[in-house]
Amino acid sequence: MVKEANLLFERMKSSGLCVHNSYSYNCLLEVISKVGDVSLMEYRLHEMKILGLPIDKHALTPVLQCYCNAGNFEKALMIFNEMNEKGWTDQHVLNILVLSYSKAGKVDAAFELIEWMERNLKLNMDQKLFCVLIHGFSRESRLDKALQLYYKMQKLGYMPDISIYDVLIGGLCKNKEIEKALILYTHMQQLGILPDARIVSKLLASVPNERVMIQLLEYRWKSLAEEERNALFFSVLTVFVNDGFIDKAYYLLKVSMAAGMDRDTQEDKIFFVDENLVASCFQTVIDGLCKFDKLDMALDLFYDMDRSGCKRNLLQFNDLIQCLSNGDRLDECFDLLNMMRKSEFQPTHFTFNSIFGCLCRRGDVAGALDMFREMRASGHEPWIKYYTLLVKKLCGQGKAIEARNFLADMTEEGFCPDMIAYSAVMDGFININELNQSLELFEEICKRGYSPDVVAYNIVIKGLCKAYRVNEAEEIFSKMLGKGLVPSVVTHNLLIDAWCKAGDIDRGVLCFSRMKEKNQEPNVITYTSLVDGLCNAGKPDDALKLWSDMERSGCYPNKIAYMALIHGLCKCNEPDVGVVYLQKMEERGILPDAYIFEDLIVAYESKSNIAMAQLISEKKVKCGIVS
Repeated sequence: MVKEANLLFERMKSSGLCVHNSYSYNCLLEVISKVGDVSLMEYRLHEMKILGLPIDKHALTPVLQCYCNAGNFEKALMIFNEMNEKGWTDQHVLNILVLSYSKAGKVDAAFELIEWMERNLKLNMDQKLFCVLIHGFSRESRLDKALQLYYKMQKLGYMPDISIYDVLIGGLCKNKEIEKALILYTHMQQLGILPDARIVSKLLASVPNERVMIQLLEYRWKSLAEEERNALFFSVLTVFVNDGFIDKAYYLLKVSMAAGMDRDTQEDKIFFVDENLVASCFQTVIDGLCKFDKLDMALDLFYDMDRSGCKRNLLQFNDLIQCLSNGDRLDECFDLLNMMRKSEFQPTHFTFNSIFGCLCRRGDVAGALDMFREMRASGHEPWIKYYTLLVKKLCGQGKAIEARNFLADMTEEGFCPDMIAYSAVMDGFININELNQSLELFEEICKRGYSPDVVAYNIVIKGLCKAYRVNEAEEIFSKMLGKGLVPSVVTHNLLIDAWCKAGDIDRGVLCFSRMKEKNQEPNVITYTSLVDGLCNAGKPDDALKLWSDMERSGCYPNKIAYMALIHGLCKCNEPDVGVVYLQKMEERGILPDAYIFEDLIVAYESKSNIAMAQLISEKKVKCGIVS
């Protein structure tokens, strides 16, 4: 509301109905100071001086605040010195400057001002300022200054609250100054301040050995009822897990279980006697161990749960099976699955699919089929991502036939494979030059009621184009349109490239026009195929015009596009134009392959321009390109 206040102030002044005095100006300055608008503040202060209004303590205090809020400490210090010379410095004025220094991270300057205040003005900070500064100094990792303030605070009789101990102990633990942190912990005991879970956790995470951990907990533990102990214990474990001290959490839980079974040890009686741990503690720590890939420790806790009287739950089984699966520990997955079946829990779709995923990643077709049968018997569906992964893995190894058989077996087991998996198999056949098998599979799934998507059609079109059966590819394209599918840029690129390679540039250009009519933006692959095709057809001028159209459309050529153009221009006996584009490549930091230099050299030699051929040869050597 500063703008509104300033506007109202100006209107009242202009109307002549009200004559502003020092009080009204001081009120406005106070409003301006809150947002740190230095220029407006200085303008109004200058007005006061012109009007001859007194610039007193009430005017300069908001001016000081304004400079501080704006981070202009040089001018703030000038105002402070002026106020001090006139005897206007009080606790409030000092607090403004000290707090501003602290917020800006100027810890030393703030501390020097505090010492000056105590030495020269005999003023002491109030409790609120102590708290703010201790927090501020701690954030800046200046624990030395924060501790000095803490002891000064105690000396003045102020009682630090738990937040002070939290920030100081946390900072000291972070700096590995454990002895100092333990001293503060002792102070808390002496003052009767009960540490919360955050403070306890920070200390426990920093102490060098387990015995000290237990001793630290003794004081806090014995003052709590059993329900409160459970809550504190769970909070400590949670903090450990969240802060990455997973080994500490594991140890505490293990010792707790040992104490629950053996109460003869004095050490156990201190902290753990009669403690009944809840399953949520195990869940928290086991989750953390899995997250940090400490599966052996997680399994150790899981198997020990019975000894502590805690029941396992379904989530724990599933989480561990998933983690074991991700770690390719299949035998242990099945061990847990068998244990699960013997318990009150039944495997879920998540359980089965976690193990199924491991089998698929291994490429274990027989194991995957066995899991299919188990899943079918339990009424669960396999996840698409896993059986598609297996299919792609087989096809990547050149085993497209085995992949097809796997999907056939899957169908026999009562599951209908997704179109994504069939597309992967069709692509696998094409990659091993078995186009006819790919086409047979395509026809088969269409007869079985599947509706191939654009990706599936693109795979078939790619295979036909690769085999130079472009007319058949066009027929598939027409069928695709008849099904109401919208061809992608990839679809058009495949056909354009195929027609260009087949030497039918007119059909390629026709495909390009058809693409533009459908408002599909050509990409650099589209233009590269056409440029290459036009040059091969002896139409370099058309190729260059298309190149200009490409750049105007915002589609920038890449290395392959440049090389296709230069290669084509050389074939058309236009090496001079080719050199222009070679220069453009160099300007963009793109280095062509060796054959481009060879093309240019041959083209110049064919034109008997030996000088240019020699120049290109030298450029090739200079670029460090070896044929």
